[in-house]
Amino acid sequence: MSRFLFTFCATVVWCTAGTTPEPTTVKYTYNSSDLSYLSNGIQFPVAEADTQPSVAEDGQEHASEMQWLTALYNHHRWRKLLDNLENRECKDDMAVYLEELHNATSWAEKMYDASGRYAGQFFFGNDYWVGSKTLCEELTNVETNSEVPPYLVQFYIVKVRININRRATPVTRQLNIGQCLPKSCGVSGVRMLLAQEPNQGVTLNIVGVRQVPGEYSLWSDRKVHIIGGVGLAVFVIVIISSITEVIINKREKHSKGKDTEVENNENNNNMEGTKSVNRSTEMVIKQDEEKHKKKNNGILLRILLSFSAINNGNTILSVDKVSIQSIKCIHGLRFFSICWIIVVHTYLEVFAVSDNKNLRILTERGFMYQTISNATFSVDTFFFISGFLVTLTYFRAEAKKNKAEKSNTCQTVRTCSQKFVVMLIYRFFRLTPSYLFVLGINEMVIKYIQNDSVFSAALFDHVTCDKFWWRNALYINNFFPQHEFCMLWSWYVANDTQFYVIAAVMLLIAVRGSRHVKFVAVSIGVLLLASWITTFIIAMKWDYVARVEEPFALFDQLYDKPWLRIGSYLIGIMVGYMLFRVDCEISMSPIVVAVGWTVSLSCLASLVYGLGREGLTVPISAVYAALGHTAWGLSIAWVTVACCTGYGGPINAFLSCKLFLPFSRLTYCAYLVHPVIMCITSFALDGSLHLHNYMALVIFCGNATISFLVAFVISVAFEAPVVKLLKIIFS
Repeated sequence: MSRFLFTFCATVVWCTAGTTPEPTTVKYTYNSSDLSYLSNGIQFPVAEADTQPSVAEDGQEHASEMQWLTALYNHHRWRKLLDNLENRECKDDMAVYLEELHNATSWAEKMYDASGRYAGQFFFGNDYWVGSKTLCEELTNVETNSEVPPYLVQFYIVKVRININRRATPVTRQLNIGQCLPKSCGVSGVRMLLAQEPNQGVTLNIVGVRQVPGEYSLWSDRKVHIIGGVGLAVFVIVIISSITEVIINKREKHSKGKDTEVENNENNNNMEGTKSVNRSTEMVIKQDEEKHKKKNNGILLRILLSFSAINNGNTILSVDKVSIQSIKCIHGLRFFSICWIIVVHTYLEVFAVSDNKNLRILTERGFMYQTISNATFSVDTFFFISGFLVTLTYFRAEAKKNKAEKSNTCQTVRTCSQKFVVMLIYRFFRLTPSYLFVLGINEMVIKYIQNDSVFSAALFDHVTCDKFWWRNALYINNFFPQHEFCMLWSWYVANDTQFYVIAAVMLLIAVRGSRHVKFVAVSIGVLLLASWITTFIIAMKWDYVARVEEPFALFDQLYDKPWLRIGSYLIGIMVGYMLFRVDCEISMSPIVVAVGWTVSLSCLASLVYGLGREGLTVPISAVYAALGHTAWGLSIAWVTVACCTGYGGPINAFLSCKLFLPFSRLTYCAYLVHPVIMCITSFALDGSLHLHNYMALVIFCGNATISFLVAFVISVAFEAPVVKLLKIIFS
C-alpha cells in the first residue's frame, strides 16, 4: 500500500509539473501600479472587434492634457455630433435636450448633472466617472420635480479605454462613465455619440455600452422561482414545526401541573377510599403519559420537530451545552479565523469600488497590511481543525464501542466499505443543502448585479454556475480553471471534502490496531513529502514570487489545489490521534512550555510578516509555499495541545470563552454567505467609495455582523435540521 501511495504521489508530481502549457499560455507579472488591473478587480480581455475608437482630432489647436481630459464627454459640445446619428427619434430627443441645456432649463441641467464626467484624481486611480443612476431615474418623478423631460430617460454605463501618452498613462486605463440620456437612443445611439468624441490621446476606445438597469427581470427567471420555492417551503415547515413544539411544550407543562395537583391532594387526604381513588387516577395519568411519550417519539413527529426554529436556535446560541471532553479553544480559533477571512475579503471589496485606487499601493506598503495579504493562512487553521476533530471524534466513538470479534478479511473489507460509504453520505448530506442553497442565491445575486449595478464587476457566476454547478455538488471544482469557477471561494469546501475522504480511509485502517496505525503514519509522511515536492516544483516552474501585492498568485496552479493545502489537515490528523492516546493529559516542564510557545508564536509571526516590502526571491518563495502551510498547521497544533492540556494560560482562557461558541457553530454558513453579502452591499452602491483604512474597518464590522445573522438563518433552516435528520436516520 505504501508503495502504491508513493507511486501515486510521484505520478501527481509528474503530471502537475511536467505538463507542457498550451502555446497561448503567457506568464504574467503583476504590478500593483497597473491601475487598469485595479479598476474592477481582475480584468478580462475584450475582443478588438468589440472596441470602437474615437475619431482623431484634426484641424484644431491641441489643448493641454488636463484641458482635454476635463472636457471629455461634455454635452455642451455635442450639437455637431447629432448629424451622424441614424436613429431619427434619438436625434430629435437629443436636439431638444441640448437646446434646453443651452437655455439652462432645469430638467436638462439635471440630466447633465446626473451624468458622469472628470471629477479629479484620474492620475491617482479614479476610473469611476459614473454620475448617479438614482438621480437620473428621479428626473421623471413629477412629485419631486417641477419640470420633467418630455421623453423617457435612461442611464447608461460606458466602458472607455484611454491612454493619454506614455508619460501620463504608462498603461491603458479603463474608465466607467455614466450617461443620463434619452431612452430612445439605446445602446447603439449612445455608442455612436461617444465614439465621435475628439481624441487627443494615444487611445480612446469605446469598449462597451449597457443600459442600467438592463432587461433582465428576477421575477421571470425560472431559477429564482425554484430557489424562492425551496426557501418558502422550508420557511413554512420551520413555522409549522416551531408551532408544534410550542403546543407540545404547553401540553407537557399542563400535564406536570396536573401531576403536582394530584400529589398534593393525595398528601392532604387521609381517607383510605380517597387514597384508592387517587391511586387509580395516578395509574390512569401515568398510562396517558406513556401513550403521550410514545406518540412524541413517533418518527414523523421527530422529523417534523427537526425543523423547529426554537430548538435549533437554542442549540446554536447555547453557551452551556459544552461537553467535558470538548476542545474549547477550537471555538475561539474558528471565530478569529472566519473574522480574518472576512477582513481580507472586505479589503478586496473596498478596492473594487473605490475611486482613489492609488491609496491601495500606499496601503500595501504598510507593514501591518501583511496581516491582510497573508490571510490565506486562516484557511489552513480550518483545515487543521477539520483533520483534528474528525480524528479525535472518530477514535473516541470507536473506543466507546465493544470490541468486535475477530473476522476474516472479506468481512473486514465489507464492514470498512460500509462504514466508508456511511461516512461519505453523512458528510455529503450535512454540507450540501446549505451549500447548494447559497450557490443558488449567489447566482441570482450576480445576475441582478450584472443587470442593475453601475459597476462592471468581474464576476461571471451567472454563467459559470449555470454550466458548472455540478462540480460544486461533487466537490471537485478546485481542479478546474478559475474562469470556470462558480462561487470562487468554494474551493475551500472542495479541498476540505477531499481531505475528509483521505482521512476516512486512514481512520478506517488505523482503528484496526497498532500495526495499522504505523502504516497510516508512513502514508501521512509520504503524502506530506509529496505535497512539499509538488508545490516546490510548480512554484519554481512558474517563477513564483511571494509578495504582499499578489496574494492570489498562481491561483490555478497552486492557491486552491490540495497539494498546497493538505499539510495542515494531515498535521491535524496526527495531533488528534496523539491527544486521543494520552486522553488530553500531557506533563511538560516549564522550559518545554516556554520554548513551545516561543517557537510557535515566532513561526506564526514570521509566516505572516516575513515577506517584507519586496517579497521573497524565487527559490525562497518556492520553499515558503511548499513548507509554509504545514508550518502553520504545526504552530496551531502547539496552541491546541497546550490549551487542552492545561498549558495555555491566558490564551486558553481567552480562546475558550463561551461567547465564541455560537459564532463557532456558524462559521461554515458564515463562510459560504459572506462574499454574497459583500457583493450585494458594494455593487448596489450608486457610486464609488473613497478608500480609507478606517472605512474598511467600519465596513468589515457591518459585513461580519450581517454575515453571522444571515448564517444563523441559513443554519436554522438548513444545516441544523439536516444534522438532526441524519441522526434520526443513522440511529
